[in-house]
Amino acid sequence: MSKKIIAPSLLAADFANLQRDVEMVNQSEAQWFHLDVMDGVFVPNISFGMPVIRDIAKHAKKTLDVHLMIVEPDRYIETFANLGADVLTVHYEACNHLHRTLQAIKSAGMQAGVALNPHTSVNVLEDTIQDIDLVCLMSVNPGFGGQSFIENTYDKVVSLKRMIKTKGTDTLIEIDGGVNSGNAKKLVEAGADVLVAGSFVFGSENPTETIKNLKKEIA
Repeated sequence: MSKKIIAPSLLAADFANLQRDVEMVNQSEAQWFHLDVMDGVFVPNISFGMPVIRDIAKHAKKTLDVHLMIVEPDRYIETFANLGADVLTVHYEACNHLHRTLQAIKSAGMQAGVALNPHTSVNVLEDTIQDIDLVCLMSVNPGFGGQSFIENTYDKVVSLKRMIKTKGTDTLIEIDGGVNSGNAKKLVEAGADVLVAGSFVFGSENPTETIKNLKKEIA
């Protein structure tokens, strides 16, 4: 897939005007919605849960990319499938039986993603990469929006891309955290396919224009 994807993170949206922000993404050049689900256990923060995602899904007209930053994600796979998730990403660090979890996500009709925290090496995915549709590299420590980008991410992208090519899979590489116009082009050049942008989009004067300019940067 040569087309690079922009996935605005709704964690940074205005929750008092959530429908408005969802409609903005619908009408923008972004292709995905990125939804962060946090439980206050796996990460030190709580975001939103099922009722909010159900409401987002009612209005969203694009791919729903759901990122579970939670313990025991297996318990909720069917739930998120029923809510309309297209891609379901679980954390490597939260799964005791990653292969089984990936199979369960696919059986439920979704694409299977695996997220890695900044300290986790991409090498841990060597035995499962052929079963993974998307790898989400956390480029900030997970749990809070608006953090600054961890520079080591570029090297991780390069290593992961090499592994994907060696194994002959078409796994997508997603970058989540601190993405902006200053690093987007470099990330794509390193091998990234999907860029999650939260504060950079929703904190800007004109989010639609910001998305458009980000797309131009990585075209």
